[in-house]
Amino acid sequence: MGVNQLNHIAIIPDGNRRWAKNRRMTSFFGHREGAKTAEKILKTAFEEKIPYITFWGCSVNNIVKRSKTENIFLFKLFEKHFKNIIKNKEIHKNKVKINVLGRWEEFFPEKTKSAIKKAINVTKEYKNLHLNFLLAYSGVDEMTEAIEKISKSNPPVGGLNSKIEINEKLIKNNLWTKNLPPVDLIIRTGEIPNWFHWSDGFMMWDVINAQFYSTETLWPDFSTEEFKGVVKKFSGVERRMGE
Repeated sequence: MGVNQLNHIAIIPDGNRRWAKNRRMTSFFGHREGAKTAEKILKTAFEEKIPYITFWGCSVNNIVKRSKTENIFLFKLFEKHFKNIIKNKEIHKNKVKINVLGRWEEFFPEKTKSAIKKAINVTKEYKNLHLNFLLAYSGVDEMTEAIEKISKSNPPVGGLNSKIEINEKLIKNNLWTKNLPPVDLIIRTGEIPNWFHWSDGFMMWDVINAQFYSTETLWPDFSTEEFKGVVKKFSGVERRMGE
């Protein structure tokens, strides 16, 4: 059996609110601890030299269905951590390019958007590693928008009666993730192994051959040791790739 090369890892960090509830705290404390965990895990991922890392920060439903007070806290938390990214020595040392996908410009306040845009801008020339954040993200929205763009595209040479050839390349090129390679490994925390649920069509086009790892560990308790263990185990997993 060969050794699998881990090119793209996607992380669904679930469990911040449950972590806080278990400690009789408000959800704010869970989100704050979750942000600290994210920093540690991402630092470890840089050390492991994983070329592409995609981190799901929040969904559209998270923003629409949660309280205004909780959202304000989350927006301030995002603003703080994107400002930290700008000053983060590990980001600049490893030449990490920041990319943010989703409807964040539609839902986020100006101060948060400004911090995100600055982080994107100061790293735009970096090419060694790629750190992608999904903010106000929905896989359903992503796919719907791709189909709408294709349907409105110019007809091919041959006139209005000619048909657009729908193929994998065309679909991929119209996705928000058009510049990202397929996902090799997905880590989802806060879920019972073998019984985890999929959320909001998460990167549905890019995960078709991905390996899944779910753990009951809530995100704030997810350790760098467990992360390293998953990455190491992935190298020896048999990948059938649809066979």
